[in-house]
Amino acid sequence: MAEAYIVAARRTAGAKRKGALRDWHPADLGAAILDALVADSGVDPAAVDDVIMGCVSQAGEQAFHVARNCVLASSLPQSVPAVTIDRQCGSSQQALHFAAQAVMSGTQDMVIAGGVESMTRVPMGTPIMAVAKAGLPADPFPKSIKDRFGVPTFSQFIGAQMIAERYGMGREELDGFALESHRRAAAATEAGSFADEILVLDGLDKEGNAIRHAHDEGIRANASMKGLAGLDPITPGGVITAGNASQICDGASGVLVVSAAALKAHGLTPLARIDALAVTAGDPVVMLMEPAPATAKVLERAGRAHADIDHYEVNEAFAPVPLSWLEETGADRNKLNPRGGAIALGHPLGASGTKLMTTMIHALRQNGQRFGLQTMCEGGGIANATIVEAL
Repeated sequence: MAEAYIVAARRTAGAKRKGALRDWHPADLGAAILDALVADSGVDPAAVDDVIMGCVSQAGEQAFHVARNCVLASSLPQSVPAVTIDRQCGSSQQALHFAAQAVMSGTQDMVIAGGVESMTRVPMGTPIMAVAKAGLPADPFPKSIKDRFGVPTFSQFIGAQMIAERYGMGREELDGFALESHRRAAAATEAGSFADEILVLDGLDKEGNAIRHAHDEGIRANASMKGLAGLDPITPGGVITAGNASQICDGASGVLVVSAAALKAHGLTPLARIDALAVTAGDPVVMLMEPAPATAKVLERAGRAHADIDHYEVNEAFAPVPLSWLEETGADRNKLNPRGGAIALGHPLGASGTKLMTTMIHALRQNGQRFGLQTMCEGGGIANATIVEAL
């Protein structure tokens, strides 16, 4: 099979809701990433065959085909096509899969995969709430689905609580994991570990003054167990809080995927090689448990074992997700999200897939490591899993 390589990988620093990136139109935010990928690789932008971008809340400023609008707002010529996809939180990881599959099939040689999400300007749930406010039917789940699974609705918050109960996870364990995420992210920031991957943008501080947005806003270097313990649970009597769940975040990310022929033709230096891809689906009620089966499938497809993997990125949608993944896989906890995760760094929904991939590739290369595995839970009980080899 033909190989697919990543030659550039960038992300914006995460911004809090109504934070440093609040004045950025999502299309301009995505365009900045597209421009950075082209600049980093040095390729002729007209040589890009396609742009595939994930976005979950495709409404308002993210409606009317945000990926195409990112291209039109960028330095890429209008001849470069684009497509917007939604696989919920795994949207841009799926964008990477589609890009790699296009290259591996030989139908395209140079594809940008990425994602964008402004959760400030298009809040989570807008596609449903805006329609409901207009007085139109807005429930995406018909009676047939609810009857089939015996539930009145589907909720990631309920799913996270169900996982915690299934594995006997208490509040202290979940808050401890959250604290570790903040500490690892703070240490990585202090060490300058994110410098190579972050695209620094013009932003605004709380008072509206111009700043350079170069660091993830959500990291709490002074986080403590006492502070986390003081947060109210999302549901009465539950163990899920805002402190042990991912942060609302504005951001964009992307990678440039090319063929071996493109490497040679354009004189490109690869950062990583796509080793294996997988996607699986399971229980849509608990919803968030699928990363473990996806991990097993991608390892089997690659012919590798956990001992071969140097770095894992498992999206920290809620603390029970990576903790249950550890329980199911038996993977080394020290290799899991070593630079922190979405609890500290933020989860810009459609941008998170290539955001995690960008962090993992740069970490592997900086540490002289070889294989990385990324997986994340997605709405509907789906999960993508990807193995890359750093070069």
